[in-house]
Amino acid sequence: MTVQKWAIVGGGMLGMSLALWLRDRGHEVTIIEAAEELGGLAAAWQIGDVTWDRHYHVILNSDRHLLSLLDRIGFNDELRWVETRTGVYSGGQLYSVSNSIEYLKFPPLRLIDKVRMGWTIVYGSRIKDWRSLEQIPVEEWLRKHSGDTAFQAFWLPLLRSKLGDNYTKTSAAFIWTTIQRLYAARRSGLKKEMFGYVGGGYARIIERLTQVLHAEGTATVLGAAVSDIRESPEGVTVQVGESQLLFDRVVVTTSSQLASRMISGLSDSERKTMQDVEYQGIVCASILSDRGLSGFYVTNITDGAPFTGVIEMSALVDQSEFGGYHLIYLPKYTGPGDAVLSMTDSEVRDQFVSALSGMFPGFGDSDVRAFRVSRVPYVFPIPTIGYSERVPPMKTTVPGVYTVNSAQILNGTLNVNETIQLAARALPVITEQVDYTVDILESRVEPVLTGADS
Repeated sequence: MTVQKWAIVGGGMLGMSLALWLRDRGHEVTIIEAAEELGGLAAAWQIGDVTWDRHYHVILNSDRHLLSLLDRIGFNDELRWVETRTGVYSGGQLYSVSNSIEYLKFPPLRLIDKVRMGWTIVYGSRIKDWRSLEQIPVEEWLRKHSGDTAFQAFWLPLLRSKLGDNYTKTSAAFIWTTIQRLYAARRSGLKKEMFGYVGGGYARIIERLTQVLHAEGTATVLGAAVSDIRESPEGVTVQVGESQLLFDRVVVTTSSQLASRMISGLSDSERKTMQDVEYQGIVCASILSDRGLSGFYVTNITDGAPFTGVIEMSALVDQSEFGGYHLIYLPKYTGPGDAVLSMTDSEVRDQFVSALSGMFPGFGDSDVRAFRVSRVPYVFPIPTIGYSERVPPMKTTVPGVYTVNSAQILNGTLNVNETIQLAARALPVITEQVDYTVDILESRVEPVLTGADS
């Protein structure tokens, strides 16, 4: 095999996974990252005196790609599994729907609604061909199978928690993916939710993965924004500041919009395909608090609220990780023009804390020890009707240049397992072990890559 010089533009979990597997295959690899640290959306930050994930993450026991990567870097023994609880805030009341019995007692739904909704989940888990769902609006499909009451009381808050108002554009294939992932995560018996995390959060995972990459010869260039990528007689040149770096192949893992501006020589049609991807953004507030809320890891909301859900991380993670405080995330998924995007951090705090206080009596601004807001405009593509027909290809018309990013994740919301699975799908395409015209959408499940011979 000929050893080639590769550049990975973007040092998130996607770029780091690709770099690891390319090194496993003997190639020289350099990760170029605009931020001062690796990790991307999985990176940690400091809130108060606590360092934890900038955005909320959880590990499911069905996340086999992520679990394989953790095993690869020697972290399988670091996993801590916890039985979690789920709540729904509806009609000004908080209800637990953490197991089958509580679900059957859920007051906002009649017995017939619960039966229909349960059937929807079972039916959805048995569907093998998601393509048939991609032409059906998700609201239409859920109302048909679960009924109007169940849709309003249960499915709508779930959709809004991940899609905001963009659920109206979304196909039924999205809910199929959600059902597949969560259904697979349920254990036997009472179908308890067992979620996992690594002590220290993703800061430790990224630190360890970085150590492995460096130990095995991967170079990293941080704080380096790429302004241009183009074909040259010697290979592919990457412009970083005043420096021009030369590689045999380059993989761009940034958003499609950014990649379309970064890569010179794209055809008009592929540039348009990249620019036409509609992305979901997020504004996510982190609160470090003296007071816990409910003990639910996730609280879905059917009532009006400025955020689309409540994630009480300290209901999953031992409080000692947070210095004895409680860590709460308040995500708001956004589209272009959402009012929250133009709000200051102080305005977000006032609005979010006020709403949270209204939901949880006894909680107030005086309980807040630290508050930070993360804003990311391009998180994952909205799985619109017929989206698979408009997915940007991985191999571009510029020789030696590839794009691998969340726009190529179908139907699902972005999570670390999906990201690593995308890297696994991309590897044979970018190394041209398969013809790039092969339908990359044929299967959402591929062999887990663990080493050079996988």
